[in-house]
Amino acid sequence: MKVVIYWFKRDLRIMDNVPLLNSINSGYKVIPLFVLEPELWKQKELSLRQYHFQLDCLLDLKKQLNSIGGKLIIKTGSVFNVFESLSKIFQIQAIYSHQETWNYWTYQRDIEFRVWTKRKQIPWIESVQNGVIRGHKDRDKWGLNWLKLMKTNQVIAPLNIKSVKIKSDNLPKPVQLDLKNDNFNLTQKGGRKEAIKLLSSFTNSRGKYYQIRMSSPLTAMNSCSRLSAHLAFGTISMKEVFQKAESVKEKLDKEDKIWRKSINAFLSRLRWHCHFIQKLEDEPSLEFKPMNRMYEGLRENSNLEFLKLWKNGETGYPMIDACMRCLNSTGWLNFRMRAMLVSFACNHLWIDWKIVAENLGQLFVDYEPGIHYPQVQMQACITGINSVRIYNPIKQGVDHDPNGVYIKKWIPELRETPNEIIHTPWVDKLNTNYKMPVIDESTSRKDAARKIFKIRNKKDHSSHTAKILKKHGSRKNKSKGKVKNNSKQLELFL
Repeated sequence: MKVVIYWFKRDLRIMDNVPLLNSINSGYKVIPLFVLEPELWKQKELSLRQYHFQLDCLLDLKKQLNSIGGKLIIKTGSVFNVFESLSKIFQIQAIYSHQETWNYWTYQRDIEFRVWTKRKQIPWIESVQNGVIRGHKDRDKWGLNWLKLMKTNQVIAPLNIKSVKIKSDNLPKPVQLDLKNDNFNLTQKGGRKEAIKLLSSFTNSRGKYYQIRMSSPLTAMNSCSRLSAHLAFGTISMKEVFQKAESVKEKLDKEDKIWRKSINAFLSRLRWHCHFIQKLEDEPSLEFKPMNRMYEGLRENSNLEFLKLWKNGETGYPMIDACMRCLNSTGWLNFRMRAMLVSFACNHLWIDWKIVAENLGQLFVDYEPGIHYPQVQMQACITGINSVRIYNPIKQGVDHDPNGVYIKKWIPELRETPNEIIHTPWVDKLNTNYKMPVIDESTSRKDAARKIFKIRNKKDHSSHTAKILKKHGSRKNKSKGKVKNNSKQLELFL
């Protein structure tokens, strides 16, 4: 039988799915295929919490395909073995999929898979999903092209699909993938229905104070869209989210300045979300190499005891520990607090950014490598193109949890601590249940800045910076032909 294959990757939906529609319109029967790759899930930054979310997404996708007369085929194993087996049973006329920017493992897999398709003389037709372009040379007009794509019409869900109904494999149990139970509470479910609910509640009410409330962990959990995991697994498209937000903006009363500012802030961050993913697409080695190679080896001798205390939320700094305990439990944290955790680990504790990235990647349900690695590098102050910003965790606590409500929620040892010392509980000699600070904040911050600026002040640093800006810098700000990078801290995890 002559067939085409639609390969679901991180686009677990039938709505606004161009390559799926193209496969249906090919004139051949379609195999709607998802390959569960055990080797992928054994990568160090992936975890059980992300796997559970993906399982929810796959269950919902099955229902979506069933509703149009199709059947999702799930196969377990390497992509090469799965497609090789299918090629012995069917005459594969083409393979359709979206381009995927995920981790370095999938990047290498796709390179090898392209070789396989050429050897088999099977066309592999990939489509752009979120405005991230493969083979992009520089950032000239990138933002304009992204905006143009976001404003094109969505592709509606197909009415029916003539799919080949072959037997699926059983999905592996977490223990078979070496995914360990880390006492995570399943607070966010996957699947398109959940994504639509979140988008609707955010654009109808929750998002009104988004700009004001997204920085504090007290208010961000509800006021942020919480769509980042759904965008990461593709249960909803970036275009759908963008156009929904635009439609809300158009209907707003001109006098409603709060809503308008929040929607504009959200729309801006949708673009920046993709802007950062483009960085990893353009330079996949950012997963393990500094964007600016002059910072290579800056933190080689990491203190593993500090790492353990940081991971467990036992550093003696209440805002750090509360945020880490919340993240351990829920799998989500607002962007500013993520940045603070990275900054504290890399600068105050002087832990290698790669170790920090690996450990946080495991905790984030919305792990998105294209944002994760460039942002960890930015907060570790090793990009060379961003301002050196080392968060003071005491100040962050005072600014975003002044009365210690969040701290007391996540740190039971401090619930009886007076508000006036909640951010510096070590001054109360009677409090023996909470750890003393593992380092002196001011001394460590100054020491880190000195080491970073020692590299930053080298005479050839500016030439490295210019090359990085040409390749990765935003073109939003231009002056007299010189590219300027926007170093603003952005809430990229929506």
